[in-house]
This record gives sequence, C-alpha cells and structure tokens, in this order.
Amino acid sequence: MRHLTTPHLLALKNQLDALEADRLSPLATLSREGIRRHPEEGQDHRQPFAVDGDRVLHSRAYTRYIDKTQVFSLVKNDHITHRVLHVQLVSKIGRTIGRYLRLNEDLIEAIALGHDIGHPPFGHDGEKILDNLCREHGLPSFQHNLQSIEFLERIERQGRGWNLTLQTLDGIMCHDGEIHNRMLAPQRGKTFADFDLQGAAKGLDPAGELVPMTMEGCVVRFADTIAYIGRDIEDAIELKLIRREDIPVRCQEIFGRTNGSMVYRLVTDLLGNGLEDGAIAFSEEVSEGLRELKEFNYQRIYLNPAIKKGLARISNCYRVLFASCLEQFARQQPQAELYENFLLEQGGEYPKGRQPVVMTRDFIAGMTDAYFLRQARQLGCETPEKA
Repeated sequence: MRHLTTPHLLALKNQLDALEADRLSPLATLSREGIRRHPEEGQDHRQPFAVDGDRVLHSRAYTRYIDKTQVFSLVKNDHITHRVLHVQLVSKIGRTIGRYLRLNEDLIEAIALGHDIGHPPFGHDGEKILDNLCREHGLPSFQHNLQSIEFLERIERQGRGWNLTLQTLDGIMCHDGEIHNRMLAPQRGKTFADFDLQGAAKGLDPAGELVPMTMEGCVVRFADTIAYIGRDIEDAIELKLIRREDIPVRCQEIFGRTNGSMVYRLVTDLLGNGLEDGAIAFSEEVSEGLRELKEFNYQRIYLNPAIKKGLARISNCYRVLFASCLEQFARQQPQAELYENFLLEQGGEYPKGRQPVVMTRDFIAGMTDAYFLRQARQLGCETPEKA
C-alpha cells in the first residue's frame, strides 16, 4: 500500500517546481513536464525525473552493472573500468554540464544511470555476437540501447516495468555515444507513439540515427563520449597496451595527456559554447580533435588483438548458451535450470505473448560476465580465464 504524501511535502514539491521554472534555462525540461505511459495513483513528494533515477538505481539490472565489461574483459586488475563506474562517470559529467547550462540535473542523472542497462556480457564484442544470433533466429538487430528500454519497460518488476517518463526513456534510447556529432539539437515534441515507432525503426535499421527529444538527452550523449574516451586510454596504459606518448600529438596539444585533462577540456569547451541556437555544441577545433582521438582509440585499443584473446571461446559460449536457453524456454519445463532461473522469477506477466527466442535474448542480455561463464561451463563449454 502506498503511503500518502503529507500536504507539507507536496507544498515543498510545488515550491521546487516554481524554482525550476524561474531558475532553469528556457531550453531545459521542467520536472512537471514528465509524462508516463501509465498514469499513477497517489502523489509523490519527489519530482518525476528524481523518481525515475531512484527506480533505475533500484532495478535488478542496475545491480548487475557491477560485473559487466566496459572495454576490457577477463583481466586480473581491479583498477580497470567496469560498466557500473562508467555510468556513474556519465552521470557526474552530465550533471556538471547541466548545472552550468541550467538544465534539469534529475533528468540527466536518470538517463545517465539507465543508458547502458541493456548491455550484454563482455561489452561491445558480446553485443555483436548476440546481434548475429538474434538475426539468425529472425529477430531484429540487437542493440543495447533498445534492450535497455526492453528491460526498463517490459522485463523488470516481473514484466510490469518501471513506468519511467517518456523523457528518460527517450534519452536512454537515443544516447548513442559512438556517433560523432559536433552539435546536437533536441527533436522536441515526441509522444510515446513516436518513441515506439522510432525504436521499432532502429531495430530494423541500426544505422539510423536517433536524436533525443530533450536538451538533457543531448547532454548525456556527449557526456557518454567524454566519460569513456580518456578513461579507456588510462585503462589501456594501465594494461600496457599503449604508452601515454602514443596519443596523437595534435590530440595532446588540444586535450593534454591524461583523462582528467581530457574531461576538463571537453566539458569546458561545451560550456563555453553555451546553448546557442537551441543546440549544445563543441567548437570546430575540439570536435575534430575528438574525432581523431576516437579513431586512435578504435585502432589502438578497441581493435587491438591483445584484448580479443578468448573472444573465440566467448563466441562459442554465446552460441551454445543461446541454443540451450531456446530449447528450455520452448519446452517450458520448470525443472530446467535456465527456465527456473529466469522465467519463474519473472512471474506471469513477462512470458505472455513472447516467443522463446525473445526470452532467450532477454535472459542472455541480462547476464553478468561471471554468470554467463558459469552457465557456459555447466553446458560443457571451454571458457577463457582471467589473465
């Protein structure tokens, strides 16, 4: 039973709403503009986007961030970034930008904390493997941003989802930090119908670019890049894959040689350009320098054969796990371990109308790295070891 909010707390909430309207930029998203797919009974002293952030933090999928690969898998080094740290960095950087540009920090935080919920085991390599398996079995492309929406809307809370606001969900779906943009302006005025159509279209055409509906969503998209670009370099140096002097000279001149200097330069540049013409933007110099730095990371880090060791075994594990899950979900036998570990926990709402292949995708996407490897070993797979 939901507790009633006292009149005093509701009055304070109304004061916060009034302060927002007075303090935030005209380009910001006010908390009172938050729209939910399903209206909720009762009143809450928290503002809608603050509620979203709390719901993401309390989701089971957020808990599993702690053992999800960011870039480097299977390394015996506790100082290497995992996905749980990455989303916290995105949130911190995004809120800093939002504070100076007078945007809604609660909305930025909710989007940032939830943006990678749908990432499968073993990072982007795992995402590519699962995408191939989904396509082979007649499903649309697997993309972690779309799977984040799947978890938060249709899998969590035994299939009921968290009923997050449209603005938060849209920011999560449109967060793609891999796309290089110098400038981003929000695509305002979306409805849930627009959101659903864009998600379906993205599943059929992964190359299609989505644009957030809010300035806060645009900030998170830039903050995602700012959070990973220098941090991945630091991790690669820690693992002796590259040397600090390997960073391109022009990039060193613009950004410095450390993650701290890179984050500071990128954030400062965004803030210096403000919100002119209804958009957030990097300067030309910084944008081109960032493009060069991204290319350096791809060639020297993300495509480095040294971080692909064990990938063939992981790929085989994915295939074996997918086949086993699909068989067990198709049989719907409660005594089957994978069925019991996933479907019985979901309750009665989740399986309704879902094909076994969809449930297989959802189950594997939600696994942590360690759980994935344990299940693969039980099926007789040879798994890689940490080195």
